Amino acid sequence: MEAKDLLKKVRKIEIRSRGLSSQVFAGEYHSAFKGKGMAFSEVREYQYGDPIKDIDWNVTARFSHPYVKVFEEERELTVMLLIDVSGSKAFGTSQKFKQELSTELAAVIAFSAIQNNDKVGVILFSDKVEKFIPPKKGKKHILRIILELLDFEPESKGTDVSQALKFFTNAIKKRSTAFIISDFMSTDFTDALKIAGNKHDLAALRVYDNFEKELPDLGLAYFKDLETGQQKWVDTSLKNVRREYRRNWQKQYDENTNLFKKSKLDFVDIRTDQDYVKPLITLFKNR
Repeated sequence: MEAKDLLKKVRKIEIRSRGLSSQVFAGEYHSAFKGKGMAFSEVREYQYGDPIKDIDWNVTARFSHPYVKVFEEERELTVMLLIDVSGSKAFGTSQKFKQELSTELAAVIAFSAIQNNDKVGVILFSDKVEKFIPPKKGKKHILRIILELLDFEPESKGTDVSQALKFFTNAIKKRSTAFIISDFMSTDFTDALKIAGNKHDLAALRVYDNFEKELPDLGLAYFKDLETGQQKWVDTSLKNVRREYRRNWQKQYDENTNLFKKSKLDFVDIRTDQDYVKPLITLFKNR
């Protein structure tokens, strides 16, 4: 993609994402991902009903009158976006490719985060960690993230969510909120998810195209696996072929759904042919 076209696309995504984050998601984001800790703010005179444990005994002794510590919610968070950039990102049969959808989702979350004065970092992964962008604040930083997502070419085509989760757990020491954006057509990542979930606050955005779920009757069609590179002719007019295709997809889907539920992981499904606003709001509201 030429630089001029790329910048136009970045600007287009920025306008839509900033609008949604300020008009639709700002309040939902704040409610769902508000700071988990409390920080000391000030002292004030004791009032009837204040907890005894909040009394500041040093100040109380100095003024011979009880004073209590006042705490405020720690607002600043670190938000991490773990984004699947494997070969299947280039798949899409309706409104947009999975890559485009993932980029818009990441942009909306990122702009919502910086409006709440949070830091945002990114891990781009395939079957390995392709790129790590450390958490920072500011619009300029978010635009860099969008640019990377639009123009990034991974070295590998496969998908391994566990590699991204392991790197994330080791790289980010402070507890953070992380959004994993992927189709999750990956090898087993149960252990890595458990370890990351014990340390961080995780949410999954499962992105897929309806064509991946239901194989239409196209007659004799030529297929290429975008991750493995395997190519073959398939007679899609055969009911048993379409049934097996659906069965394989459903098996993987159900396994991941059960894993998410068992891990008590907040998750939402977002299809390429559907608007992502309602699913994203649902994710925020259910937290």
